[in-house]
Amino acid sequence: MGWWWFDNMMRPTMNILVSLVLCLTAAPVFAESLSNQDRAEIDRLRAVQGHAVEAVNPLLEQVTRAGEKGFPIESLANKVKEGLAKGVEPKRIDAVLRQMVTHFDSAKELLQESTAKGVTDRGQGNSHRALESLAEAISRGATADEVRELARTGQHQGQKMSEDTLAMGAKSLAVMKEAHIPPKDGVAVVAEGMRHGFRPAELADLARDMKRHGQDFREGRITTQSIQDKISRGDRSDQLFSGRDHSGSGGGDRTDRSGGSDRGGRDDRSGGGGGNDSGGGRPDHGGGGGGHGGRDH
Repeated sequence: MGWWWFDNMMRPTMNILVSLVLCLTAAPVFAESLSNQDRAEIDRLRAVQGHAVEAVNPLLEQVTRAGEKGFPIESLANKVKEGLAKGVEPKRIDAVLRQMVTHFDSAKELLQESTAKGVTDRGQGNSHRALESLAEAISRGATADEVRELARTGQHQGQKMSEDTLAMGAKSLAVMKEAHIPPKDGVAVVAEGMRHGFRPAELADLARDMKRHGQDFREGRITTQSIQDKISRGDRSDQLFSGRDHSGSGGGDRTDRSGGSDRGGRDDRSGGGGGNDSGGGRPDHGGGGGGHGGRDH
């Protein structure tokens, strides 16, 4: 009787402890710290602009706190340096940093949610890069509901995708929205690419080309449905606009590969990603194999 009572009393406690351990091991937080080089450069720029140490210290503290939460701090540190170099007042830089951290928070929640739902696999791709890319997607106009819709509709036969793929899908959607392509249509095209194994670099190329041809879409010379149909037939991103003027009619695009860009580098298509990556080829729809790799814009 005594052992039965003890076992039933302790079992719930043990279950809670096991759950906590699983949660902690499933989503580790890797703290980052501001490098001495960045600190020195920020201090130099502070002195050049004539700001007091007390005016800039809150910026360093905010970056440090973000690093302790596991957020990528390089972009935050660069924003501080950029602002100081341009003569922006520290209080205005502080507001920008707070907005960036808010986007990191939102991106982290969405990635954790997608992992909990079995959509993404933290073992694939680069989680750190995915967090930064998804935060940028949010800053450029991708909404939480749109990211969830991409996660829901972008899976190939229920297979898990890398966090990079979901993040780049969201970022590509944001680029399309900047070209005034309706979000519903953009989601459909990006999700089609995700289902057909487009690597993040290919999703970036897709968005770049659709933005470049933005006016063609707006004036009906190209339709998002036609692009979606091409993807469903097996065309890759570099084939979708073949035969058309690649100078485009929808405006230019940026080429900063570090994350502020609409352009995807083709040099990274063979890297990143986990067990489902297949070298960039289409998934074998008959056999259920599929590749979703990792690559930033």
